[in-house]
Amino acid sequence: MTSSLSLRPRVGITVGDPAGIGPEIATRAAIRPEVLAVCRPVLIGDPQPLREWATRSGFTRELRILAPAATAPDLLEAPLILEPDYSWPPGSGEPSREPIEMGREQPLAGRRAAAAIVTAVEGCLAGRLEAMATAPISKTSLAMAGIQFPGHTEFLAHLTGCDDYAMTFIAPRLRVALLTTHVPLARVPGLVRRADLERLIRLVDRELRRYGIEHPRIALAGINPHAGEGGLFGDEEQREMVPAIASCRDAGIDVGGPFPGDTIFVRAARGEFDLVISCYHDQGLIPVKCFSFGEAVNVTLGLPIIRTSVDHGTAFDIAGQGIADESSMVAAICLAAELSRQRSR
Repeated sequence: MTSSLSLRPRVGITVGDPAGIGPEIATRAAIRPEVLAVCRPVLIGDPQPLREWATRSGFTRELRILAPAATAPDLLEAPLILEPDYSWPPGSGEPSREPIEMGREQPLAGRRAAAAIVTAVEGCLAGRLEAMATAPISKTSLAMAGIQFPGHTEFLAHLTGCDDYAMTFIAPRLRVALLTTHVPLARVPGLVRRADLERLIRLVDRELRRYGIEHPRIALAGINPHAGEGGLFGDEEQREMVPAIASCRDAGIDVGGPFPGDTIFVRAARGEFDLVISCYHDQGLIPVKCFSFGEAVNVTLGLPIIRTSVDHGTAFDIAGQGIADESSMVAAICLAAELSRQRSR
């Protein structure tokens, strides 16, 4: 008979930007009992600081190093460490032990963060990991390293060859998917297009069904005050959103709107909808973080792999001080494990 412990999915945990709080919260989360109870954590990063953080956190077992091509054992009493190839991207020639200066953006930190992400994705695609959870990265450090992606989501889509994906935040009371992500606010109205809305609505409906919601109820938030008030305050709702909603409803998807952005998130939090589609970053993230800061998890829907992440940034101002809160990292790892189990059913 197979032990229930052997069924725990292997979750790769990238340490994020090594100059930030990522190594601290990744290690602390990986050794928490509630994490070890639901998955087999594989920390992806430099073994030395990870072991130091484990010791500082009172963890007494040895963190073992896993060879890049190896499969984690069925039964683990402690997390493993997978050290990425720090010469990524190819040709960078970066020494793997060059020191990182804590608390600031730098090219070296961007390259190391990217290398850990690449290692986790490769592990997931090869079946050595069932899911991945990511600590925060610095977009500035990535750019300084010559890695021209605006964030995790776009980088992961590139690495997995995925064209149809969505940045989504899942919290105890609210789920939000973003139509646009890291773009200037002035560009958002031009990006509210019927075809993109239809694509996102269909993606969200399909992915929610994959993860156990049999009949997803989706709401679309308007971009303008009062959802345009019939065109009085803007016409994006009538011109782009209404036709997209009608088309998706004709296809059997339960989607409504466009609803005023100042009330729809409260309605969803009260249980009226399973997910809200937000037109732009802050429209969706402000209610998520007001309701559930530290509990919300960033999930990239549509990828061929399972990826979750924290709902906060690198916190350079407290990096290395041992005072960071790992609760969002714990939530991200546990959700990755749960999504892995749901997808495998």
